[in-house]
Parts: sequence; C-alpha cells; structure tokens
Amino acid sequence: MNKFALTFGILTVVLINACKKKEDSTEITAVQRTFSGRIDLDRLHSYAGQSRPAYITLDNSGANPISDKGATLGRVLFYDKQLSVNNNISCASCHLQQYAFSDTSVVSKGVNGTTGRHSMRLVNNRFSQEMKYFWNERANSLEEQTTMPIQDHNEMGYSGENGDPDINDLIAKLSQIDYYKELFKFVYGSEEITEVKMQNALSHFVRSIQSFDSKYDLGRSSVGADGPPFPNFTQQENMGKNLFLAAPVFDNQGKRTGGGLGCQGCHRAPEFGIDPNTKNNGIINSLAGGFDLFNTKSPGLRDLVGKDGNPNGPMMHTGQFKDLKTLIGHYGNIVVGPNNNNLDPRLTPNGFGQQLQLNQTEVDAVIAFLKTLTGTNVYIDEKWSNPF
Repeated sequence: MNKFALTFGILTVVLINACKKKEDSTEITAVQRTFSGRIDLDRLHSYAGQSRPAYITLDNSGANPISDKGATLGRVLFYDKQLSVNNNISCASCHLQQYAFSDTSVVSKGVNGTTGRHSMRLVNNRFSQEMKYFWNERANSLEEQTTMPIQDHNEMGYSGENGDPDINDLIAKLSQIDYYKELFKFVYGSEEITEVKMQNALSHFVRSIQSFDSKYDLGRSSVGADGPPFPNFTQQENMGKNLFLAAPVFDNQGKRTGGGLGCQGCHRAPEFGIDPNTKNNGIINSLAGGFDLFNTKSPGLRDLVGKDGNPNGPMMHTGQFKDLKTLIGHYGNIVVGPNNNNLDPRLTPNGFGQQLQLNQTEVDAVIAFLKTLTGTNVYIDEKWSNPF
C-alpha cells in the first residue's frame, strides 16, 4: 500500500467516526429535548392561545400573562412529587384532573398529616375578579399562593420550621435535577431556579385550566344573554337558571315571598366566580375545632359536578356537604351563629337569617341548572395531565 492510499484510508476512518459521533450527538440532543416522552419542547401544547367565549371578559392574569413555555414548566412542577420533603406529595395530589382539579377527600393528606381545610377546585381560576386566594384570602395573589403549600409543615414540608428544610433547600434539590436545568433554561434563558420563577410558572399552568364547553355555554352563545330561555335547556334547567339569577323578595322577618334565590349576587354569571366582596356564608365551624369565622372566598361554580352528575368532591372549606341538595338546603335556612360577626349581609335580609322557603320543584330545578355548568375537555385534555 502506497503512502497516499494509507493516508486516504486513515482520513476515511476518521470521517466515518466523526459522522457517527455527530449522529450520536444529534440523537442524544433529541432525547434531552423531550421530557419523559410526554413533553416535546419543539411542539408545545397551546396554553396561551386557547379560545374562550366573547362573553367571558374577566382575566386576573395581571402582569403575569400565560405563556406556552411557562405553563409547560408549571405543569411539570405541579405534578412533581419531588417538591415535597419526602417525594410523596405534589400539587396534583390535592387537585386531581379527573375531578376538575378538586379533591375527593374532606381534607387533603400532606407529608405531616392533613391540611386544615378542604382543597378548592382550580377550574377557571383566571376568570374571576377575586385576586386573593385560600378560603380566608391570606394570599394576595395566585403567584404568592402557589408556593405557600410547599412551605407548609403539614402539606409539603419545606417550612423552615419544626426542623423542616426551607424553600432554599428545595431550590438546591431541584437544581440538581437534569430536566429542571433544561426546562428553566428553556423558559427563562438560565438554569437558575428561584422561588419567583417557580411561582410564575405554576401560575401560568393553573390559570390555563379552563372549561367553556358546557351545556350552559352552548345555550349562552346561542341567545347572547343570560336572561332569555336557552333553547338547548329543558324547562327544568331554564327554571333553575331563572331562580339562580333572580333576586329574592323577603318579608320583614327574612322569609322569601317571591323572586328567585339570589345565587347570582355572590356567584356571578357568566364566569360564575365569587364576588370579591363576599363575606362568610354561615359555615363557621373548623376542622380543627372551634370557629373559622373569616372564610370569604370560594371556588367558581363551573364543574362543581362531574360528567356523572355527582359533585367533584365534598363542598365548603369543611368538606361537610356531599350532595347538592344539602348544599342548597344550607342557603335555604341560614342560622346566624352567635359568634359570627362576619356573615355576609346578603344572607340576612332585614336582620334575619334568610329563609328561602324552597319547595322540591325549585331545589330540583336549581340542581339541574348547576349541572349544565359542567364541561368535558378539562377532564381529558393532555396538556393538563400528569407528564411523569
């Protein structure tokens, strides 16, 4: 073999090996850019571009509007059990997609026992005037709320108290995980993890969870207002809608003599979120014993029940109501507790606890209407599902 042939042969081997290494490198990069086979960073789900009906006008995103990248990171954080001290609890442990991101337990289980109140549904969180969070409104924004369960001793355990590690320990833990290095760089341009970045991403994901494909939405779109009869509703459902929307008429002792039930006063259509000026609703007992007087927030009423017609978990901060009939019955006869100085005045007409004097036909009609607020897609859409 001459010198030229030997040199050519060596170059050929080098080129083949170089091409092989390049192929291997491309293959590794492609694997790295796909999270657990469920999230492809080159083909993100649409979170920011979701459509909504023209009559839905509220949006509490403020200075932190949804982005596809942010919500993608938020989805991973929401479902990741490594955000708890024992790697057993995630946000999704208490907010399950199959129940409209509610919990079927009266109180949710955390790393050190149970929480103090029933977990709220998260559907349509974005479409409300209410800017405060938790039942007692102790968080001033959704962003602030998102990491408070993480820093709670009972819930996820990074409290920095009672011998717990703190949020900085969690950040150090997550910083060692390869997919967070990739995702934080993908979203923020840097692998650096901060609490604010986590809060923003989690808020993007939570605000993206929406439900506007219900029987109510079909009817509302067809007539252009809430008042007229919806052509796709039964007579009973239209009756329930009217009772929900119309204000009641009371006598001087708080007994209803006409009109509707006044539900609209606190749960405003068409979003059905809670009026931010609402005070407590007469449920003043505490799961820990004693009184819980300052509960003023509630989740919206959309997807209060599932597609099977049963509630998506127990209701109220105590989880004490398991069915809609009992729930409506509470409002039908408000008892003013001697210690309750925070009862919403809309429930005490003329200074008396309201007595709606409901008949069975009215109860059944309101229940039928509430069931029309349930959608379909929120329970099955992959973009809100567990990516692990």
